[in-house]
Amino acid sequence: MHGRYEGIDQRVIDLYIDDEISVGDYVLSSGEVAALAVIDATYRLVEAVISPESLDEESFSDGLLEYPQYTRPEIYDSIKVPDVLLSGHHENIRKWRLEQRVEKTLRNRPDLIRRGRELGLFNREINSIIDLSAGSAQKTVEGDCNDERNQGY
Repeated sequence: MHGRYEGIDQRVIDLYIDDEISVGDYVLSSGEVAALAVIDATYRLVEAVISPESLDEESFSDGLLEYPQYTRPEIYDSIKVPDVLLSGHHENIRKWRLEQRVEKTLRNRPDLIRRGRELGLFNREINSIIDLSAGSAQKTVEGDCNDERNQGY
């Protein structure tokens, strides 16, 4: 068995390290996973590694998470691909994807919505979807709180 070390000797850091990067607020058993995350996040930005069009709708490309992905078959374990994606109507598909991005970001990373609004990253359409989605979520929460089955909770 190989042992694991607590970290890098401070003398090596002092002599050779210009900058330190954090990949998150958690502890890993070694540096390999963190190194892979940094390499993967970085090489994607090197010209010609990935086409610019492929990066346009990636998570965080404009302050939002990515929309859900669907592939074949059309029905998997009784779950069907959303009809809008099968419609061929490009504008409706674009709107659906944008709505899904906003809803997913509101649900999983509301901090990104706050940051995006503070920095003015979102256009009028995105801000409108945020307002509608946030309003719907608030009504659902209020409805749940007022629902007599949930009284006392």
